[in-house]
Amino acid sequence: MGLMSFFKEAGEKLFGRGEAKAATEAAAATPTPEAIAAASAAAGKAIGDYIATQGLPTDGLDIGFNASNSTVTVSGTVPDQATKEKVLLCCGNVAGVASVNDMLVVTAPEPEAQWHTVVSGDNLSKIAKHFYGDANKYPVIFEANKPMLTHPDKIYPGQMLRIPPL
Repeated sequence: MGLMSFFKEAGEKLFGRGEAKAATEAAAATPTPEAIAAASAAAGKAIGDYIATQGLPTDGLDIGFNASNSTVTVSGTVPDQATKEKVLLCCGNVAGVASVNDMLVVTAPEPEAQWHTVVSGDNLSKIAKHFYGDANKYPVIFEANKPMLTHPDKIYPGQMLRIPPL
């Protein structure tokens, strides 16, 4: 449990459509406490909906977003460490999110993964070489970041990846 930092400008663009977009625009036009609360609630719902589309098994998942400091707070129960880390990545790899406050409970704890923030020029082979000493281990990193990654060549600077132990 703790606070993880992310690049606020990088990630899925969830707040630029639907209810989240309308609430964000309203809060920007009239920054009243009510408008900011509505924008925060809409953003939290958008992140929760995004996690649901990933098909990750969770129980009692609660997502809150604080628009004043761009922090997501996520709580609930997940079955294993890998699912926890994927939920955290879903929350943090969203444009407009600067940090994630992890309050998740893991049913069956396992060793934690390492984290890597993608920089320009990175690819999964280069990252695998750095962490595992073998560029051909890139599928391990790809599989560890599914379903958020859909193709090994589709990573972007600022994105955070989980690097599981071998």
